Amino acid sequence: MKSEILKFPQKFYWGTATSAYQVEGGIKNDWSVAGEKYNAGLACDHYNRYEEDFNLAKEMNNNAHRFSIEWARIEPKEGEFNQKEIEHYRKVILALKEKNLEPFVTLYHWTLPIWFAEKGGWLNKDAPRYFERFAERMAEEYKDLVKFWITLNEPNIYTFHSFLRGIWPPFIRSWFKTRQVFKQLTESHKKAYQVIRQISPDAKVGIAYLKGKSMIVSCEWIYKFLDSIKNYQDFIGLNYYVSSFSRSLWAIIIRSKKQITDLGWQICPEGIYHVLKDLKKYRRPIFITENGLADRKDEKRAGFIINHLKWVHKAIEEGADVRGYFHWSLIDNFEWDKGFEPRFGLIEIDYQTLKRIPRPSARVYAEICKNNAISI
Repeated sequence: MKSEILKFPQKFYWGTATSAYQVEGGIKNDWSVAGEKYNAGLACDHYNRYEEDFNLAKEMNNNAHRFSIEWARIEPKEGEFNQKEIEHYRKVILALKEKNLEPFVTLYHWTLPIWFAEKGGWLNKDAPRYFERFAERMAEEYKDLVKFWITLNEPNIYTFHSFLRGIWPPFIRSWFKTRQVFKQLTESHKKAYQVIRQISPDAKVGIAYLKGKSMIVSCEWIYKFLDSIKNYQDFIGLNYYVSSFSRSLWAIIIRSKKQITDLGWQICPEGIYHVLKDLKKYRRPIFITENGLADRKDEKRAGFIINHLKWVHKAIEEGADVRGYFHWSLIDNFEWDKGFEPRFGLIEIDYQTLKRIPRPSARVYAEICKNNAISI
């Protein structure tokens, strides 16, 4: 049977994503001091090996890369900015640009400077001002190098795990404080958006959201969030992994008959199509800022990518303004409270030697990026 070639729009961004705490190593923040389970330690030593890792991204024919700047490195003490670390991230950004990889920079990916956490973190009434100051300094430093800024990563998931379930720092279980933090994050984004655009009028600023087809908590909060910042975003970043986190017996029975990841998450490629169609109403460009799976044996990853992109393509054909796809993740990493066991990387990390080993799926993704197309 003859295969069909599905071409993506011209100038489509193909990339991978990482976050500082999960890959860099040697970071002191609110997570690293929360206990051994939450300490990433050396992680993948990406802090020292970023050139090697970006070369691997380039070998996959990527033309963009999403990463985060660790606030705790930049401002280790209140109001004191570390110029050495500012220059480090400048080298990181320049390394990407030298390889023709467009940098998409995330300012907050769930970890906080210890001084800020000790002040109550996002519960502090001045939290938006602190974040605005950080965003302002980053925009000033990198205004000539960075076009795409992501202020916050998955504010819904952070508040859910840290303030509702209480399983992540600061380990608080309170519906009232959950809502309070969500409001603070909304205001923090608005302030960061305004200051970045003031410094760099041509910059594009957005947020990365986690959303599934039927995630009740996520849906309610994210639509409320999107509605509240509709005049403060130039694009929407979508993180999509799973269609539903339902724990009902019926859902478990149904899920057992379908493909699941190493973490037990149901693989539902069609869900991304429905989410993208939902997001059309906001009339903003959309970047898929994360999409991936835990798959240690790399048995499902290639098919996962192709099947999701098939549904992304269908959404584009039906009017969704999708302009890029970032697979999570470039390399294996520290998966928060789950440690190093889950393997999300297109590139395997041997944690004994820190050797980088491209998985077979990396070759498949490289062909997709090279051809700006998938074959189904």
